[in-house]
Amino acid sequence: MSLGKVLIGVMAGVAVGTAIGVLYAPDKGSSTRRKISKQGNQYAEDLGNKFNEFVESVNKKIEAVNNEVIRMTHNGKVKLDEVENDLLASKQAK
Repeated sequence: MSLGKVLIGVMAGVAVGTAIGVLYAPDKGSSTRRKISKQGNQYAEDLGNKFNEFVESVNKKIEAVNNEVIRMTHNGKVKLDEVENDLLASKQAK
């Protein structure tokens, strides 16, 4: 299971649990709605922050892979040039 799905599941579970707890609290309806709204906004903000951290982490990994591909491509080209030069030198020596 991916980290993103786990985070979303955990945050959803916490939000539902909090909402149920607030709904059963002995407060006026307007106070309860205000608490649910405030807590929902906080969870949405937290989830947004976690998602942004996840996206940033994925972007860093993609950038690292891209850099490695560029490095390997360059090394492969250098080796190919060396082989071509060796072949040309051996043809000229004959």
